[in-house]
Amino acid sequence: MLPADWIEHRRPDGEVLGWMLPDGDGFRVFDLLGRERTPGGRDGEPLEWLDAEELLEELGIGYLADRWTLRLPDGSERPVRIGEASPRGVVVVADEYGAASAVGANPERFPLPFPVGDALAPR
Repeated sequence: MLPADWIEHRRPDGEVLGWMLPDGDGFRVFDLLGRERTPGGRDGEPLEWLDAEELLEELGIGYLADRWTLRLPDGSERPVRIGEASPRGVVVVADEYGAASAVGANPERFPLPFPVGDALAPR
């Protein structure tokens, strides 16, 4: 669920790029998976409004198409791709050997909370 104090940022065509969280006189930046992307993370300095917007625009949405690694509760890992991403939750699909892209494939789906936390990492 999206925290009430996060401010949505959209690109000119209306696509949501992420959110900014007020922090003192600045803002922290969060991507579409709810991960903090402020340089330095929680230890980094909050950004000015325009710098926060610029960072989100530079991040874009292309990272959603990347391959990811999902760490399951038993400690095993699976290659996945993001199937859905919203503040209601994130769904990743199993992608062994590119299966998520195969026509007619019915890959295993894994629902994740928003923000995704440490279970999902870039591959």
